[in-house]
Amino acid sequence: MSKTVLVIKWAVFILIFITSSALCQYDMVEIDNSVFGDPARPPSVFEHDAHNENAGLDECNICHHVYEDGKKLEYESSEDMYCSDCHSVKSENGSPSLRKAFHMNCKGCHLEQKAGPVLCGECHRK
Repeated sequence: MSKTVLVIKWAVFILIFITSSALCQYDMVEIDNSVFGDPARPPSVFEHDAHNENAGLDECNICHHVYEDGKKLEYESSEDMYCSDCHSVKSENGSPSLRKAFHMNCKGCHLEQKAGPVLCGECHRK
């Protein structure tokens, strides 16, 4: 087999592998943790649509909340914003830090519902 044919076969194999990996992760979301500089753990990964379907969540504001004067606005949603728009790396003005906000929102709900991952490596994985 010539070198050219071998190179072409490997290129096709790699292209198929990359394409199939991308398609398998169509609705996979990786939570951007670049704001933390040099994070100790990889970003959290979850399938947004599958999560909401499995959890029976229809309303965005259950996770994407809005607070005003310390009170949660029941029918307001922040799905068009980044969590870091309201939460800083360090706690400020009575608002929890970004890390704490993520953990309170996600892990807190999982503990309350007695469903979903609560251990570090269950969410922070590659």
